[in-house]
Amino acid sequence: HDALTNLPNRILFNDRLEHGIQIAKRRKKKLALFFIDLDYFKQVNDSLGHQTGDKVLIEVAKRLRENIRAEDTLARLGGDEFTIIMEYLEKAEKASTLAIKILNAFNEPLHVEGHTLYLSCSIGISLYPKDDTKADNLIKYADTAMYKAKEEGRNNFQFYSSEMTDLALNRVIMEANLREAISREELVVYYQPQVDASSGKLIGMEALVRWNHPDKGLIFPEKFIDLAKDTGLIVDMDRWVMRTAMKQLSQWYKDGLEPGTLALNLSIRQLRSNDFIEFIQDVIIDTGFNPKWLELEISENQMMKDSERSIAKLEKISMMDISIAIDDFGTGYSSLAYLKRLPVNKLKIDKSFVDNLPKEKEDAAIVKAIVALAEVLNLDIIAEGVETISQKEFLLSNGCSMIQGFYYGKAIPSNQIREKWLNPNNTCDIFDT
Repeated sequence: HDALTNLPNRILFNDRLEHGIQIAKRRKKKLALFFIDLDYFKQVNDSLGHQTGDKVLIEVAKRLRENIRAEDTLARLGGDEFTIIMEYLEKAEKASTLAIKILNAFNEPLHVEGHTLYLSCSIGISLYPKDDTKADNLIKYADTAMYKAKEEGRNNFQFYSSEMTDLALNRVIMEANLREAISREELVVYYQPQVDASSGKLIGMEALVRWNHPDKGLIFPEKFIDLAKDTGLIVDMDRWVMRTAMKQLSQWYKDGLEPGTLALNLSIRQLRSNDFIEFIQDVIIDTGFNPKWLELEISENQMMKDSERSIAKLEKISMMDISIAIDDFGTGYSSLAYLKRLPVNKLKIDKSFVDNLPKEKEDAAIVKAIVALAEVLNLDIIAEGVETISQKEFLLSNGCSMIQGFYYGKAIPSNQIREKWLNPNNTCDIFDT
């Protein structure tokens, strides 16, 4: 370890990098290597002395440590050079999120021995396996990218691949636009009908967010939801969607209409928010919403992260007469031992199992098993992504009558939902393919 900062030194860093590469290779994951160099640190040493400079490095190490994940390795190679090994990457874009966090961390001044110092840093990033698969080359490329960041004016980050730098820049621009979109109310709520296939009657609808960009037009969530999750914007976005959709549904009920149950996606960040229970209670009161009209969907993978805390929070939600559904069921790693403890009312069969029904025997067997499991546990069951009559008939004949998908309709704005679906005498079948 480095004697000054107690971080891994160059020898331990090299060992960790080799080990990280082996794990990434075995698990077919990505890895990012960061080279971080403080800007104008020499002036700090020259003007304030090496003793102060050492204390600055200790504070910098502390600040960097606070902004990385537990599984990442932060090391000091010497001088004012630090490295981060970011393992278990699903998407290379996550590296740019960390780089932005680090740059932002230096926006706050450092207070050392009575001095207030404003420092910045230049960051170079290389990627395994995109840039190379050997440790020596990844180090060399991250170092090269760091000098490129210096040349670009310091206080920025660069990938070794110019293509990745362009993508990261677009991501930064997208994040800024998304923050403005929330404040400017550019987001809109669309509603996808959920139907009882045995009667053709509307039983509810899922609220889905769209971004009505002033220049690019309507943007679908797959283009911005991951970014919202990475940056924490998902909490504000979720809450805006919840308030808007609950207000709309409450109004429909006041108008004598029967929109059924409102299904809302619940992110794990939202679930873990300390004030979420208080927030949902306030919205229920403000909108005159009956909790029995509400169903919160949380994905199976998210629910299994920190499952004990999730169970405790979901139990409080359930006590408010709010239904809970497990979204994307069958795609994660949930334990049946946990499933029986969860205050869950419904399982949602993932689209990936529905796509090839009824021809694909394995998918058909999985769907039948999920339906049987729901029946044994006395849970409701709904299938998403239903697009064809053969899919509908298979599900109906195997005990799943609740259906969501393009067979009955895509997600549409509130005015179209009212026009097409909120007619008490409506029993039509295919509305929008």
